[in-house]
Amino acid sequence: MDLNKLFNSLPDSIVVISPEYTVLGATDAFLISSMRTREQIVGTHFLLEAFPEKDVPYEKNPVKKSLDKVLKTKSTARLDVMRYDIERPASAGGGYDVRYWEASQIPVLDSEGNVEYIMQKAVDVTERESAKKALHESQDKFRFMAEVMPQLIFTTDKEGNLNYFNQRWERYTGIELDELMQDSWQTIIHPDDLQLTRAKWEAALKGGTNMQLELRIRDKEGTYRWHLCRSIPMKDANGGISMWVGSSTDIHDTRKLVQELLESNEQMAQLSDQVQHAYEKAESERKTLEMLMMEAPAMFVILEGPEHRFELLNDKYQQLYPGRNLVGLPLGEALPEIKQQGFIELLDHVYNSGETYVAEGVPIMLPKEGKGPLEERFFNFSYQPIFESEKVTGILAFGYDTTNEVLYKQKMENLA
Repeated sequence: MDLNKLFNSLPDSIVVISPEYTVLGATDAFLISSMRTREQIVGTHFLLEAFPEKDVPYEKNPVKKSLDKVLKTKSTARLDVMRYDIERPASAGGGYDVRYWEASQIPVLDSEGNVEYIMQKAVDVTERESAKKALHESQDKFRFMAEVMPQLIFTTDKEGNLNYFNQRWERYTGIELDELMQDSWQTIIHPDDLQLTRAKWEAALKGGTNMQLELRIRDKEGTYRWHLCRSIPMKDANGGISMWVGSSTDIHDTRKLVQELLESNEQMAQLSDQVQHAYEKAESERKTLEMLMMEAPAMFVILEGPEHRFELLNDKYQQLYPGRNLVGLPLGEALPEIKQQGFIELLDHVYNSGETYVAEGVPIMLPKEGKGPLEERFFNFSYQPIFESEKVTGILAFGYDTTNEVLYKQKMENLA
């Protein structure tokens, strides 16, 4: 039996080194994963010549420390997930491949109990670790966007168990988030609205459908304010529900205004039909606007660098400029009509100062229906600096269209 051939054919990635850390042999699987040949590594120092660590001094190399421990204790050592980049050969373009490994180092003892060889078995877990990193980055982006939104945001797992509230809940209710997570949210719902809220939520869970209702939520001063609550199921590629995302938007002032109009209707009998029509139209416009906001749940865009290049934008923002390819372009180049209205200067100030900018009811001239002549529209928006290592690298712009509300209030003032 050819034991050398048998060893080389093992499916595991194994390298055999001497107590002096000289490479004595390696399986074919190890050579493939390390992009080396036997001629290149056999007879060389495992760490100094075959696989030097590019950013860590030799004495601090974690692989060397582990090998030293194996020699001293004569027992197997296991290394947790670690990054150890592999130098690419010149024929493959040179440079380094980013790699993550799990490894075990097994001593082989001679008849006198001394370490004669050390076998290192390594498993390349780069793909798994990259997927975990991408998942964490995706979760961090979601939480960042949820925290800067002006709504009360929450999420649940697929069974409907709460697992996230944004900080705005704690600021609004005065109750710590951990306490809210333990079903304390039911104590802040108006008693007259609680039964309907539960029924709506249970029906949405059972049917896997959107939920929407108006209810009163108690603030930290003990005042109940009306909110529009909406929850939407997020589905995976197979159509199964993976989680629920919900939000509550304060509509108290709008409802109060409508109620005042209804009460004054008795003194304005001659205008009753007009008031009723205005109310119904305003309600329709309000619900349509709120639905659009919740779907996104609003317009947002991430601008990168001092040139404010479009890095990421949602469908609601893209709908302002249908047919335009914005990603990768500086804002001033992609949207010249915006540049002329002074918004570049505002973005420059946020980028250079690191200070958040918030505005309400700002008029903006935009192309009618995305491509026609310019028309005036109103927006509430904020520019939030994005920091990396305490340095501003971009801006998150969040906003929603308030044109209908502004025009409605103007109309109501004229009627009054």
